Amino acid sequence: MQHTILLVDNETRLADVLTEALEQLGYRVLSAANGHDALKTLDSEPVDLLLTDLRMPGMSGRQLLKEAKQRQPSLPVVVMTAYSSVKDAVEVIKEGAFDYVGKPFEIDDLETVLKNALRLSDVLADNERLRGELVDRYQFKTLIGDSPAFRRVTQNIAEVCESRANVLVSGDSGTGKEMVARAIHYNSQRREQPFVAINCAAIPEPLLESELFGHVKGAFTGAVANRRGRFEQADRGTLFLDEIGDMPIGIQAKMLRVLQERAFEPVGGTRTRHVDVRIIAATNKDLQQEVARGRFREDLFYRLNVFPIILPPLRERREDIPALAAFFLEGMKAEMGKRITGFSPQALKVMSEYTWPGNIRELQNCVERAVIVCKGEQIAELDLPRYLSDSRPAPLAGPGFPMDLDDELARTERGLILAALKQADGIQVTAAALLGINERSLWHRIKKYGIQITKRAVGTDD
Repeated sequence: MQHTILLVDNETRLADVLTEALEQLGYRVLSAANGHDALKTLDSEPVDLLLTDLRMPGMSGRQLLKEAKQRQPSLPVVVMTAYSSVKDAVEVIKEGAFDYVGKPFEIDDLETVLKNALRLSDVLADNERLRGELVDRYQFKTLIGDSPAFRRVTQNIAEVCESRANVLVSGDSGTGKEMVARAIHYNSQRREQPFVAINCAAIPEPLLESELFGHVKGAFTGAVANRRGRFEQADRGTLFLDEIGDMPIGIQAKMLRVLQERAFEPVGGTRTRHVDVRIIAATNKDLQQEVARGRFREDLFYRLNVFPIILPPLRERREDIPALAAFFLEGMKAEMGKRITGFSPQALKVMSEYTWPGNIRELQNCVERAVIVCKGEQIAELDLPRYLSDSRPAPLAGPGFPMDLDDELARTERGLILAALKQADGIQVTAAALLGINERSLWHRIKKYGIQITKRAVGTDD
C-alpha cells in the first residue's frame, strides 16, 4: 500500500528536493508552504504522515502539531529542525511528535524514521480496526436467539454490563460462555480496555499461579526475567476465568484476596501490586456441589456469584437452531466462496430434532462441514453428518390391519401373567400382587388361558 506524506516547509527549494526524493522512495507526497495550508490539506486529503519543519513564519511546527493532533490524534508527525534547535524538538516529541531529524540530514536517515513512524501507525490502525470488529461482533444484535430461555440470558447481560459486579456464567461445554463474557465486556464502560482470558483447567497447577499473578526474575528455575501476570494485563479491563471450577484449592485462597483487596504480590516478589479488574468466571460444574464436597471454597464462590448467568443447553432452545445455523452459514459461505441460499426444510427438521450434546460449538462445526460438502444451492439432509439422522428415534411400527382386537388383547394379557408367575416362582399370591389384581381374579385368568402351574410357570404349549 502506498503511503501519503504531507510535507510542510516554507523553503521552496528544500521542499522540491525532498518531494522528489520521497517520491523515488515510493511515497505519494503532498506539499504545503505553511501551517494554515497544511491544515486545509489535512481536512480534504487522506494523509498517513505529517513531515513538518519546526521553525516557520506564521504558524510554527509546534502549533501545527497541536492543531493536527486535534484533528487526527493517531496521525504520526515527524519534525525537521536545525541542530541548534534540538532542545525544542525534544519538547515537541513530548507534546506528541513521533520523532525528529536534524538538518542537514541524509535521505537514508529520514527514510528510516519515516518507515518506523508509518509502521507504528499501521499497527495502531490495525488494532483500532480489530477492536471495532470485536465490538461489532459482540453487540447485542449478534446474540442469536429468541427463545424464552435465551431471552433471559440477553436480559441478564443488559442488566449487568454497566455495573462493576463479578459475574459467574454457568452452562454445559459449548453453550457460549466466553461469548457471553465478551458481550458483557464490549458493552460495558471497559470496552476500550483489555479483555484477557485464561483457562484454569488447561494450565498445570505449578504454572497457574505465575500465569495469574506474574513472577519476578529468579523466583524459580526458568524465571529469567520479570513477567506480568494476567491480572496486571487486564488492569482497568476484564479478566475472564474459564473453567474456574477446576482451579486448584491452594490458588483459590490467593484468588479470594485479590477479589477482596484488588491487590497481590507476584510469585517471588514482595511489592504489592494494585489492579482494577472486573472478573467474569465460567464453569460447566455445579459449584455449590463442589463446595459441599470440599473442592471449592465457599467464600470464593460467593465472591464470584454476585451476578449468576445460566446458559441453557441447545436442546432446551431448539427454536433458536434455524437462526443460529443461518448465522453460521452466512459467515462460512463467503469464506469458502459458496453460493448457498440456506437449508432445505428436511435438513432443518433433522437439526431441530437432534439433541446436540456439544451444543452451539457442535452446531457450528456441523454447519461448516455441510458448507464444505454442499454442491447445490441449499444444504440438504445428505450434506449433514450422518449421525444426526441415525440418532433420530425410529418410528413405532404400526399393527397390521385388519386384525382381531380380542385375540391381540388376550395374547398380551396371557404374556403378562406368565411373566409375573415366572418372577414370583409360581407363587400366585406374589404374582397377583405384581399384576395389581387379587388372587381370585388371577386364578380365573390362569384357568381361562390354560396355564399350568409348577415350580416355574409355563404355558400349555411350552
